[in-house]
This record gives sequence, C-alpha cells and structure tokens, in this order.
Amino acid sequence: MRRRRPAPPPPLPQRDGVDPVRVRLPAGGQGATVREHLLQRLSTTPGTVDRMFTEGRIVGVDGHPLAPDTPYEPGLHLWFHRDLPEEVPVPFPLEIVHRDDHILVVDKPHFLATTPRGSHITQTALTRLRHELGIPELGAAHRLDRLTAGLVLFIVRPKERGAYQTLFRDRLVRKEYEAVAPYDPALALPRTVRSRIVKERGVLTAEEVEGEPNAETLVDIAAHRADGPARYRLVPGTGQTHQLRVHMNALGLPILGDPLYPEVTPPVPAGDFRRPLQLLARRLEFTDPVTGVEHRFVSRRELAAWTSYDDWAAAGQ
Repeated sequence: MRRRRPAPPPPLPQRDGVDPVRVRLPAGGQGATVREHLLQRLSTTPGTVDRMFTEGRIVGVDGHPLAPDTPYEPGLHLWFHRDLPEEVPVPFPLEIVHRDDHILVVDKPHFLATTPRGSHITQTALTRLRHELGIPELGAAHRLDRLTAGLVLFIVRPKERGAYQTLFRDRLVRKEYEAVAPYDPALALPRTVRSRIVKERGVLTAEEVEGEPNAETLVDIAAHRADGPARYRLVPGTGQTHQLRVHMNALGLPILGDPLYPEVTPPVPAGDFRRPLQLLARRLEFTDPVTGVEHRFVSRRELAAWTSYDDWAAAGQ
C-alpha cells in the first residue's frame, strides 16, 4: 500500500497565531485553472477569490503568488490566509496550570473553543496561546467543547504530538468531570451508563441509538442540596461527542445551562456569557510518554450554579 507523501511545510507564517489554509488539488477536481477550482471549493464569492489573487495572497509551495490562470494540476499545494470573521472577545482568562519543555496544561474558561473551527478562529485557546506565549508550533492533544470549562493538554513540540495524542486514543488518560444538574433522590448512584451514541455531521445534537455500546460514563453524586441542584462526578470511559451531556440527559438529569439537551434552545446573542454550561473538566491524570513523569492536574475553577445557584439562575432572567 502506497503511503501518501507528507504535505510540504507552509511557505506562509502564522498570522496572530492562526495557521494559513492549505489546499491540495485532488485528482479529478473541478476547474481547468486554480481560480476555477477555488470558486467551486471555497464557500465565498468570486469577488473575494479574485481579490485574493490580486493581492497576491494565494501562494504555491515556494511562497510565490499564483496567477488565477495557473493550470489545474492534481497534487498541487497552495496556501492562503483566510479572511477572519468578526468575533466577540471571550472576556475570561486562560489560566496556565503547568508548563515545561514538552507540554502545556491550561484551565480553559467556558465559551472559549479549544481549536479554530467554523466561526471561532481567533477566540480559541490554541490561537490565544500561540500568540500570547510565542509558541507558534503549539498543538492540542485533545479538545473540550466550547461550552465546557476545564483542563486541556497542549503539546509544545510537533514531533512529540503523536505520543501524547496516542494516550487519549488508547484511553490511558484518566479524566474526571464535574457537573451541576437536578437532584433525583430516587435515582440510585453511582452507576455506569453505557449506550451507542451517534452524532451526524451538520446536526447539532447527538442521539442514542440501538446497537453495540460505544460510550461509557460512570456517574456518581458528590453532594446535593435539599432545595436545589446536585453536584455530580462524571468519569468517561470513552470519548464520544457530547457523551456526558447525552448520558446525563438520559438519566433525567440534564446539565444546567445546556442549550441542546433535553431540547435545542434559541441561540443567545453574541457576547452573552451569563449562563455557561455547568460542566467542568476537573481532573487530568496520565503518565508522560516522553519524560515518564506521573502527572495529576486539578482545575481551580468552580461551577457558578453550585457556588451561588440563585445568582446563576437570576442571570438568565
């Protein structure tokens, strides 16, 4: 089996912590020229593509600008910096928990995406850290949902990224989450929830379906108040999209502040940071595959609906 050659290094530098976009022209692609192909491939207007060519922003492997009539050539690589969307700044700090020559562990706030995706590019943990710390090659070992707060592991050296990502793939990282949700005295806990979760591309929510389980979560109660919600400890055995939120909802305990479960609610205006999802990645434990050090990290954040439920509830009124 032939292995695909690795992509050549980008000829453009990062811009404010954001990598240039790389496009590889596939065999059988549409268009006789590079311009025609990009018009078909990019979700933008012909005027935008033409302006990028005029400004010399679309370059080849040597870093020189490409002409719009450059013939289409399968396998050709080109790069450009995208026009970044206007983003409302997320007004919460990224707290550094640990930093050494190999890894960086941060305590991510709610509402900040882990890595650039969709309409969230500059307001992401990875972009901020690259720009603020001057580590352009920093990469993420895993992701937290934008609405989830807590511990995230980043890798300093690209050549070591695979070793750390393998830890998550092989489930050698112990992750523990904390959530605030309704209290049900009739529900026996702790219990392990197992189900098959499917998340379709383009669909906001994931769902449980019949079939072999692919998601497992240990759910336990940490504390509860007679006149309010409870605080739960969640230990995932797998890492399906929205797994903890789906499993809590299936138990009749939807996590407070969840805009998707049990039902999809209208999106809040940009810049409305009043009611974060009450889910926190509290602990992260693993044996460092490079140094052999046993790491145990704990988030210092607190969930607002637990520390001051009345204030949290009033914020959404």
